[in-house]
Amino acid sequence: MAGAGKNLKKTEVSSLVGKLEVDVDIRASAGKFHHMFAGRPHHVSKASPGNIRSCDLHEGEWGKVDGEAKVAKERIEAVEPEKNLITFRVIEGDLLKEYKSFVITIHATPKQGGPGSTVHWHVEYEKIDEKVAHPETFIEFCVQVSKEIDEHLLNED
Repeated sequence: MAGAGKNLKKTEVSSLVGKLEVDVDIRASAGKFHHMFAGRPHHVSKASPGNIRSCDLHEGEWGKVDGEAKVAKERIEAVEPEKNLITFRVIEGDLLKEYKSFVITIHATPKQGGPGSTVHWHVEYEKIDEKVAHPETFIEFCVQVSKEIDEHLLNED
């Protein structure tokens, strides 16, 4: 867990249910980072092509609460633009081969007294059985995607 390191917080509710959290400091504004997921998720694959191959809208509208390489189909469960917060629930794909439920919340907050933001990733999950590992590699993926989106946003300015 090289990139997540000291910022990783792990809470195990039971042997099957848990939470992982990590904070990632970025230079972009909280609003711009949030908008990448809430308003332009199809641009996330452009910002982090090595991690995200594509993002397709299956129903509804971008930014609205509705809808080896891994595939995950996610439904947006909550969008709070005033808090720069968005919550996704994985509803299909590879993650559900090992997890009964997988919910990801991304909350970007402006840094106090300076430029940039902190992105807080919060993952709640329930494993299908005790043989399944906690999704710590997913948190590492979140850190990497955050940094690549940050670079992308800074290059847009």
